[in-house]
Amino acid sequence: MANVRLAIVYYSTYGTNHRMAEIAAEAAQAEGAEVRLLKARETAPEGVVNGQDAWKAQAERTAHVPEATLEDLDWANAILISAPTRFGVMASQMRAFIDQLGPLWGRGALADKAVSAMTSAQNNNGGQETTLISMYTTFMHWGAILVPPGYTDPALFASGGNPYGASVTQSGTVGAEDEATIRHQARRLVKFAAKLAA
Repeated sequence: MANVRLAIVYYSTYGTNHRMAEIAAEAAQAEGAEVRLLKARETAPEGVVNGQDAWKAQAERTAHVPEATLEDLDWANAILISAPTRFGVMASQMRAFIDQLGPLWGRGALADKAVSAMTSAQNNNGGQETTLISMYTTFMHWGAILVPPGYTDPALFASGGNPYGASVTQSGTVGAEDEATIRHQARRLVKFAAKLAA
């Protein structure tokens, strides 16, 4: 689907959402989408990041990944956001990026784009659903077209059945069932973005 330009924007402290974004990018590219894999800028102080070995290692591992810009979201006609939950809402680094999108929103440049969201937490009731719903609330303010996975594939039932978006519950580990859900969500997003672009 060559008419789909997908911006996948993630934030990842320890690597889970980065891996989720990579899986989604692979699936979308296999469907023919042009994909930009991007990260939200780290806003935590360098001393805090460097003070935790796993956090520092992830920052170093992904130093080559470009930071998302307003231009990237202007270019895209589909957007997939992936960020961990923090106290039931998205991590502040992703919120900070989204809060900079006012100029695009102000001229209607985010309206009518197909959007979807993914998240992670360290336990089964760690706020994944509220995090995803809070992301979709933001997307509705944009006038974007929400494309959650719903219960549209058997993979959703095998992975715990979150109809709002892929949700990984083991930090740093994306299992086969999670991967199937992520791939389905990415393909579904590309499919609907292609329909909107037709």
